[in-house]
Amino acid sequence: MSTWNWVFAIFFLISVLCSVTLSDSGPIAQQKLDQVKDLPGQSFNVDFAHYAGYVTVNQESGRALFYWLTEAVQDPASKPLILWLNGGPGCSSVAFGMAEEIGPFHVDKDGKSVYLNPYSWNNVANLLFLDSPVGVGYSYSNTSSDLMSNGDKRTAADSLEFVLNWLERFPEYKGRDFYITGESYAGHYVPQLSQAIVRYNKANAGSPINLKGYMVGNALTDDYSDHVGLFQFMWAAGMISDQTYKKLNDVCNKESFIHPSSECDHMTDIAYQEMGNIDPYSIFTPPCSTNGITKRLLRRWHNVGQIGQSYDPCTEQHSLVYFNLPEVQNALHVYQSNSKSRWETCSNVVGMYWKDSPISVLDVHQELISSGLRVWIFSGDTDAVIPVTSTRYSIDALNLTTISPWRAWYDDGQVGGWTQKYEGLTFVTVRGAGHEVPLHKPKQALTLVKSFLAGISMAPFEQVIEPRASALEEVSGF
Repeated sequence: MSTWNWVFAIFFLISVLCSVTLSDSGPIAQQKLDQVKDLPGQSFNVDFAHYAGYVTVNQESGRALFYWLTEAVQDPASKPLILWLNGGPGCSSVAFGMAEEIGPFHVDKDGKSVYLNPYSWNNVANLLFLDSPVGVGYSYSNTSSDLMSNGDKRTAADSLEFVLNWLERFPEYKGRDFYITGESYAGHYVPQLSQAIVRYNKANAGSPINLKGYMVGNALTDDYSDHVGLFQFMWAAGMISDQTYKKLNDVCNKESFIHPSSECDHMTDIAYQEMGNIDPYSIFTPPCSTNGITKRLLRRWHNVGQIGQSYDPCTEQHSLVYFNLPEVQNALHVYQSNSKSRWETCSNVVGMYWKDSPISVLDVHQELISSGLRVWIFSGDTDAVIPVTSTRYSIDALNLTTISPWRAWYDDGQVGGWTQKYEGLTFVTVRGAGHEVPLHKPKQALTLVKSFLAGISMAPFEQVIEPRASALEEVSGF
């Protein structure tokens, strides 16, 4: 054999060995390892694949974020990808987004089994749930100080790194239509991550992230507007006194939602005493009577990610049991060293030590509206945490031109809520829903995301309703 033949033979052998190594331990091989076979307590079959595991976002400190992907029920290759984020700061997207809102697997009352959510958003999209930042849910860091140094900027940077690295593991989603959604303190996370992606895409031609738009619900947006709207809502609903309403406006309306002053804290305590034992996250549904939830409801409302329930108000407690089961953590490929600590729906450590939290993200919305992204904001109208009045004040502060005026939208012939379309932004309310819109109104929430993905306004009532004669005409006989 000639010298060149030997060279080619050796080169070929090296290529084969490299390809075997990559196939055994590369990103795509890790995707296969992440596939979830069956969940403990799952007594039904599903027609979609789902995956769970970790993506490292910082090698130096060992920060790794936990994800759970549930593919679309039908033809996932043709469906967009939705990333869902819960807020807090410090609350798990697995605990809330997956297990009681938009995910297909909801936790049963026994805390040991799951049932299929017929209104899951994976009926229309591939769903990606992310526990962010580190210290939330199953996400972890090998550097313990990371848990006490989280903030908005690092969360956005780590989340961008997650998306980029995750797409290497799931290359079939590169270039796929991508949307980001979430609620509550994700009113910061969602636009901030969207901004990071838009700026990354401008600086990196051929970026794999095809961001088309974002949607946030009952979202912390602007501390001043959110405070003023909150106090007005509480007062108008008859939950607090005139005196407390005035005092709240005097001492709190210029405060941070995340780090308020002691004087503002004192006034919120008074407001909660006047409100009594109701669920502020859903004011017309009963609170959970278990000790865990009762204590949670007595916390101040600036912990905007710790969300209340409807129908079964103790859903959060069921998740607390289920996701602490060793067999569940094994099925989801939870990092074993991390699983020794108790899983929490929301991390008090993350929330308590939160660093940077800008008083407003209105400037971020303005930048992204100008970029041409599809931007929707929705609001459940029975939430007394980030109520519909707060969101309306925040949108008003954007000074957008109205394209379609305020009107009702319908679902099965009933008013589902109200909507208004602005230049670059669509606002939708969901009638009778609390802070977690998909929990309280799952069918209407599915209708909402279908319209959002299609870029179509919420459905008007097609039947013409004859105007009722005025009282004056009826009395006078005219």
